[in-house]
Amino acid sequence: MLNRALHLHRCTQADHAARDVSRDSALVVRVGYGAGEAVAQGRFGEGWELPRRAAKVRRSMEAPDERFASLLGGREAPLACEELVLRARADLHAHRHREAALQARIALESLLAELPGIPEARRTALDADRSPVGTAANTALRGRLDAASREAVAGALGRMEAALRAHRLGSAG
Repeated sequence: MLNRALHLHRCTQADHAARDVSRDSALVVRVGYGAGEAVAQGRFGEGWELPRRAAKVRRSMEAPDERFASLLGGREAPLACEELVLRARADLHAHRHREAALQARIALESLLAELPGIPEARRTALDADRSPVGTAANTALRGRLDAASREAVAGALGRMEAALRAHRLGSAG
């Protein structure tokens, strides 16, 4: 609900800096009740602080810390498609299917342009995604997406993410 409210705030206030949030990014999560003004000021009649989730230990061959250092040091440049794919995934995750379809269209075109060395089988699958993703994006311009269009976008995003992982593994180190 909070992310939906933030999305609506971005739209109504034209506030590009308001971002979605997650429980993992919260400093503290509290649940409680009390009088309106008191709660607004952080004073609950009764309240509980929820425990933080255990940190996810994610082991990856991608070496994200090394790549971050390489990007920060200017030895490597980030790809536009990386951010576009992330935005499309965030929209899909937040059930903003229309935005996800529109974002996926440009993410796919950008990925295909920025990664000319994609293996042929992977490129063929991504090229095949152009039509269904384009159709989903065109439908999104007119209104809601049906289940088949949402699935086409989700599938294409999965293939784009896999291509980016393979690219990072090939360029890591």
